Amino acid sequence: MNKIISSADADAYLARIGVARPAVPDLAALRELHLRHLHAVPFENLSIHLGEEIVLDPAALVAKVTGGRGGFCYELNGAFAALLDALGYRVTLLAARVMGPEGLFGPPFDHLALQVRTADSAEPWLVDVGFGRNSHYPLRFDERGEQADPAGPFRLAETADGDLDLLREGDVQYRLERRPRELADFEGGCWWHRTSPKSLFTKAVICSRLTSTGRVTLSDRTLVTTGATGRQELPLTEEEILPAFRDRFGIALDRAPQVRRIPEEQVMP
Repeated sequence: MNKIISSADADAYLARIGVARPAVPDLAALRELHLRHLHAVPFENLSIHLGEEIVLDPAALVAKVTGGRGGFCYELNGAFAALLDALGYRVTLLAARVMGPEGLFGPPFDHLALQVRTADSAEPWLVDVGFGRNSHYPLRFDERGEQADPAGPFRLAETADGDLDLLREGDVQYRLERRPRELADFEGGCWWHRTSPKSLFTKAVICSRLTSTGRVTLSDRTLVTTGATGRQELPLTEEEILPAFRDRFGIALDRAPQVRRIPEEQVMP
């Protein structure tokens, strides 16, 4: 990638996730950046339900993060790729297809993940800050054995077609291509996810981030927290929605996102 964000933009990004600028783009710094990003920047689809445009431009994605918002995979990993590039990491964008609840993979360019090379390691790393319950730290891209992580055991397995399946606790999460991609390649997938009635993102408001004890998620009007004491669900009133976004996720909104149901006959499959 060509460097497309300024030093000031990178510093603002680092301030958002609470990390000092690394002296060297090494693995230790990458691990810290990855974990802090998951804690600070929510996975959210609020733009879809606020009627906001989603622009897959690196500068625009970084501005969204430094402005206090998050995004879904194309936005989060697209912005993080720009930051890593500015810090001296070598970043490659990769396309993936997510395994759905029915046991079928989603459409092409369903997901964006990153392959990252550091200054102190000959091997590449799988980096992904835009996929729900994913690993807390980067995974060894060329390792085929089980990799331990606070989120559980992960493994990358070869497929017959030369792709890679990412498995968590033995279950396939997504199928990753190895061909380098450009951010523009994901515009069709992004459009599908924000317009199709078959997309999970058009069906509900989602905002979620990792915490020191588990995870906090706002799903439509229910606040879900998981941690050492288990899972708690708390229905929220309309008056509690905006304070929850502000206090739990650091997102200041002037109106609550509302799901707009899309009739299937209005959208191409």
